[in-house]
Amino acid sequence: MHTTIDSPPPVPARRRPWWRRRWTVPLGLLTAGFLAFSLPPYLTGDPSLSRVPQAEGFGLHYPLLVAHVLFASVAMVTAFFQVWPWFRQRHPVWHRRAGRVYVFAGVLPAGLTGLVIGARTPFGPFLAVSDVLLALLWLAFTVAGWRAARARRYADHRRWMLRSAVLTYSIITNRVWTGILIIALPPLQDTVFHGDPDLMAWTISGLSGWLGWTIPLLVVEWYLEREVARRGRRTALAT
Repeated sequence: MHTTIDSPPPVPARRRPWWRRRWTVPLGLLTAGFLAFSLPPYLTGDPSLSRVPQAEGFGLHYPLLVAHVLFASVAMVTAFFQVWPWFRQRHPVWHRRAGRVYVFAGVLPAGLTGLVIGARTPFGPFLAVSDVLLALLWLAFTVAGWRAARARRYADHRRWMLRSAVLTYSIITNRVWTGILIIALPPLQDTVFHGDPDLMAWTISGLSGWLGWTIPLLVVEWYLEREVARRGRRTALAT
């Protein structure tokens, strides 16, 4: 008589706890801290508290700036939940709902208002070009990601939305570069900038504007290309 030994049932893969992603807690704290510091002055309706000088001869600058800050804040909060793997896997319905908020109540209005105030920045044409290009790419990446999700091309959707989220958070890296340049450039004011504080302020704003979004975008492109190469190596080994 032959006896059979049943193999034990497969153990389902355990999902990582939400806190096991190393970047989850730091990104959440960074988002909350940045908004707690940056948002309150724009909730008062007082232009004198604005951290961005008003553009001369453009009366809509302040209301558009406030709208941009509010909508961009919505984008930052929802972007955190969109890129959080635990939330995305455990709450797919809320992931989709938060995605709609991110697109239609965050990036689209924030990007459109950013186009206008970016073009009219009081810190010179070098920053204006950066701000306009940033807003255009932010809108384009987000729309491309939304369309990919609608077409159920989820791999493309993820790639486009990672690019969009990086630009959403580029305001934080912009501020980091601003702090670095404020420390590094003043000793050069009398030589490189010929004693002109406005020229130095324009340079700091322009450089921090460009570096704030181009470097993170290049990093995420490197990361995505590395993923593709890694997937290709796995496929080659499996065949």
